[in-house]
Amino acid sequence: MIPNYKMANGVEIPVLGLGTYLTKNGEVAAQTVRDAVEVGYRSIDTAWFYGNEEGLGEGIRTCGLDRKEIYITSKLWNAFHGYEATLTAFEDSLKRLGVDYLDEYLIHWPGQVQSYLPTWKAFEKLYKDGRIRVIGVSNFTRDLLTHLLENCDIKPMVDQIEVNPVFQPNTLIAFCQENDILVEGWRPLVWGQLEKEPIIAASKKHGKTLAQVALRWQFQKNLRTLPKTTHKDRMIENINIFDFELSEEEISAIDGLNTWIRTGESPDEFFWKG
Repeated sequence: MIPNYKMANGVEIPVLGLGTYLTKNGEVAAQTVRDAVEVGYRSIDTAWFYGNEEGLGEGIRTCGLDRKEIYITSKLWNAFHGYEATLTAFEDSLKRLGVDYLDEYLIHWPGQVQSYLPTWKAFEKLYKDGRIRVIGVSNFTRDLLTHLLENCDIKPMVDQIEVNPVFQPNTLIAFCQENDILVEGWRPLVWGQLEKEPIIAASKKHGKTLAQVALRWQFQKNLRTLPKTTHKDRMIENINIFDFELSEEEISAIDGLNTWIRTGESPDEFFWKG
C-alpha cells in the first residue's frame, strides 16, 4: 500500500511512516504499533526524547511481522553528543527497543559548538559496523549540513525537519535534494490546522480529507512524511493518499501558503539537554 524511496546505498524506505511523539509508553505504544502494522504501515519513527522506545519495541515484537519487515528509526538526544556517549546511547536505545540494529538513526538536534562532529564519527562507525542501515540528522540547517558534509567520511542520508503547508523551508529542501539527502517532514499536518482555501478546494475536488491533501502534496514534492496518531481510523486516513494526484495548479496554490514561520523550535536556538 505504501511505496518506497530507494536510498543511494540501496536501502528502501517507506515514503510514509508513523510518528510517535507524545505517544504514551507501555501498552498504548505497543497497541499503536500493532494497529499501524495491521492497516499497512511498515515504518515507525521514535526517539530517546519521546520516552516510548520500550512500548514500541513490545509492539514490534508482537505485531506478527518479522523484524526485518519494519523500518525502525530512533534519534540521539542532545545530552548524549560526543563519540563515546553516542555509542553508549545507541546501545541503550537498542536494549529499550529489544532489537539488535536500527534501520535509521538520527542526530536529533545539531548541538552546541559543533558537538555534532565527534557524534557523527560515532554514527559512521556504527554504520560501517552494520549496526545502522541509514544514518542522518534532524533539524539541521543548510549551513550546518554544509559544514558536516565538509567534515565527514560518510555523508548524512536524511535530514528530518519541520515541513508542512505553512512552513516550507524550500532553500534547505532544495539543498538536501541536490545532495541526495532525503528530507523527512515532521509535523506535516500542523496539529490539524489545515483549513486553508487551496487545501479545502482540493479536498472537495478529489473527495479527500484536508490531511490527505496535505500529505499528498508533500509526497508529490518527494518528501517523506511522518504523521503522528494513535487512532486507527486516522492511521487508515493518513496512508490512503496514493490513489489520487494533485494538479500542478493545486500544488502551486498550496505552495503559496508558506509563511516561513516555524511551529516548532529553531535549531539555531534550541539545545535543551534534558
